Amino acid sequence: MKSRLHQLSVLGQSVWIDYLSRDLIESGALARAVDEDAVVGVTSNPSIFQKALAHGHAYDEQIAASNEDDAESVFLSLALRDVAAACDLLRPVWEQTDAHDGYVSIEVEPTLAADTETTIAQATRFHETIARPNLLVKIPATDAGVPAIEEMTTRGYSINVTLIFSLSRHVQVAKAYLRGLERLVAAGGDPGRVHSVASFFVSRVDTETDRRLDTAGRDDLKGRLGIANAKLAYQQYKLLFADERWEALAVRGATTQRCLWASTSTKDPRLRDTLYVDELIGPETISTMPAETIKAFQDHGRVEARLESELDEAQYLFNQLYAAGVDYDDVVATLEREGIDKFVASFNELLQGIAEKRQQLASAA
Repeated sequence: MKSRLHQLSVLGQSVWIDYLSRDLIESGALARAVDEDAVVGVTSNPSIFQKALAHGHAYDEQIAASNEDDAESVFLSLALRDVAAACDLLRPVWEQTDAHDGYVSIEVEPTLAADTETTIAQATRFHETIARPNLLVKIPATDAGVPAIEEMTTRGYSINVTLIFSLSRHVQVAKAYLRGLERLVAAGGDPGRVHSVASFFVSRVDTETDRRLDTAGRDDLKGRLGIANAKLAYQQYKLLFADERWEALAVRGATTQRCLWASTSTKDPRLRDTLYVDELIGPETISTMPAETIKAFQDHGRVEARLESELDEAQYLFNQLYAAGVDYDDVVATLEREGIDKFVASFNELLQGIAEKRQQLASAA
């Protein structure tokens, strides 16, 4: 095999890169990642775009030439251009894999997380404006997001469901996708044209849980829930996409809503830097990694299908955490709320940065 990441594809796992910028595209770095690191997809979010815009001058020309009235409109024009370019770069992958991979994701604005109808409107706008078959629009798995996911699926649009932390929310998301496909079929649509992934966050689960375990004095349970949670989500996936209800859709060409492991970089320096990739390798899944995790895995990652190993231990961990006073439901509810808050903060910082950049460029001119 060419590399460790190429070996993951042999085991049935797709590698996506969790970063997007104009420099990444125009420097040829994304094309090299496709060739050398087996990257077959791209994910982005408000925090990623904020970081991209905060460094360098790749966006200066487009910002200076923009006639948009506000920073939000400027941001959307920048992001839509980058995502469209990335879609074009990955289009050959999409074609070679029969639409299994080669996708690029753009997220609806985080300020819409509690607004179903506006989420649907913006997600539709993204799909219609970018107009690429390998585009995924990211919608957060909130109470308002779940019906938006169903409606977008019904309309035949491909969706990346993001910010999933809990097992119960994962079931809701999968069932929303199934209902959407059934409604699409009932209306005479082709479910084979729709693709969806369920982005299950990993390291953030440990960050919040381990903070609570500090208080409980249970260091022995640290760094374990993120992986256990994901492993059990995969078991749910196998059940949800194997029954008669699913088979009725599959015969019409529908594709499963694969689990995508997000937040795969370790936050605790005491943990192995490739831990969340190593432990969640398995078929019909996606692992999206930031550049530093891709580099680390290529150097010393462990290539072994471990996604279905130690499932009894994963289930028992929930009992251990309960006995230690850690409330799983409160952990995941906190993470969902904070996940939205962090993206809103990044989005606001992004808009402020664009406004300041416009002023600087105008003054220089």
